Amino acid sequence: MSFRQMEYLLAVVEEGSFTRAAQRLSVSQPALSHQIRALERHVGHPLLERLPDTVRLTPMGRAYLPHAIAALHSAEEALHVARPRGEMARIGLRIAALYSIALGIIPPAVQMWRRRYPDSHVELLEFGNSADLANLVSAGGVDVAVSAAPLHWDGPVRTLGREELVVVLAKDDPVAADGRRRVRLAELASRPWVLYTPDNGLAGVVAQACSTAGFIARPAVHTHHTSTAVQLAAAGLGPALVPRNMIEADFGGAQLEPDPPVHRELVAFTTTAEVPHISAFIDILAEHGAIRSRAVASPHPAKTLRRHRVSPGTADGEG
Repeated sequence: MSFRQMEYLLAVVEEGSFTRAAQRLSVSQPALSHQIRALERHVGHPLLERLPDTVRLTPMGRAYLPHAIAALHSAEEALHVARPRGEMARIGLRIAALYSIALGIIPPAVQMWRRRYPDSHVELLEFGNSADLANLVSAGGVDVAVSAAPLHWDGPVRTLGREELVVVLAKDDPVAADGRRRVRLAELASRPWVLYTPDNGLAGVVAQACSTAGFIARPAVHTHHTSTAVQLAAAGLGPALVPRNMIEADFGGAQLEPDPPVHRELVAFTTTAEVPHISAFIDILAEHGAIRSRAVASPHPAKTLRRHRVSPGTADGEG
């Protein structure tokens, strides 16, 4: 087992494709596949499920990945420690987030963070569901995770607000063409939908919303990525429920608010609430993250992160 194999596994998971991972790593796809198979032989179980249009972690892969990320980070930190103090790279911030949050909410907060602490390096890992994030945080693979509230999490939690979902349709769809701003999901019950694969945390949100409206959505297509759902729905393949923050002004489709509203609560959680630079980033995220909804009170006040004010001199604290 080697760090290179762990890096290859992480790239495949992040890209959802052997082809894209090989391009990103500048290696041939056969060489990448060979290294992944060698890692799986060493572990003794398949780590990846190869599907026709994507690649996803097996249950063993989901259990293994957080430890691989933690090992890679520890190796990187060891290299930093071995360097002379004057050459030592600034210790940065490691963030994990759900796909839609990484694209739609975190960028303004990272921009503000970099503006305040320009020498700090930021690493962002993206995942499909909160359970993977919780495993990663527990294993020490990242400093903070941002997602829907994870189940069975006993560490510090900071409520950020509600992520609102909207219905995306083609611009010329009859429901959108009459200038309406709202639509009842039941009106779309007979249509095939653009839905999410089960490993995307929004799959359960959409299923619950449709169930509340009295129907089970029939799939036109399943997609792993939220941004792809926006484009497929805008192209007319079917309605999709997507986070409002994913919608660009010129995305080419129509968006309507579901009636009643559909949303999920977002939180930041960590195991190290007392580390000043982690707490400072969560403060920035709460104040500047692009959550287009009024923040709500935390349901776990005893676990709410303490707030810290830090100066640039303390932002390099060990993460």
